[in-house]
Amino acid sequence: MTFVVTENCIKCKYTDCVEVCPVDCFYEGPNFLVIDPDECIDCALCEPECPANAIFSEDEVPDDQKEFLEINAELASKWDNITEKKDPLPDAEEWDGKPNKKPLLER
Repeated sequence: MTFVVTENCIKCKYTDCVEVCPVDCFYEGPNFLVIDPDECIDCALCEPECPANAIFSEDEVPDDQKEFLEINAELASKWDNITEKKDPLPDAEEWDGKPNKKPLLER
């Protein structure tokens, strides 16, 4: 099983989760983070660290966010690995909690 980054991370990109990951399975895009499902060891350390509540266990992903299982797998193979905490995007607080951000995902 794996953990999955979902829509609320888009345009926020808090990286608190990255800092606690023991296997460095996070990958960074322009305005979103993903978890590589092949590397994730299901330790659950990242989930409570996400200020945007955008990380879910694979079996607890809300129905309207299921497509992010594929998105995480696809983009983890294309983006660079991130292993250290960085500042969130400048307007992250404004975007946190806004719905329908998927069209804003920069690949």
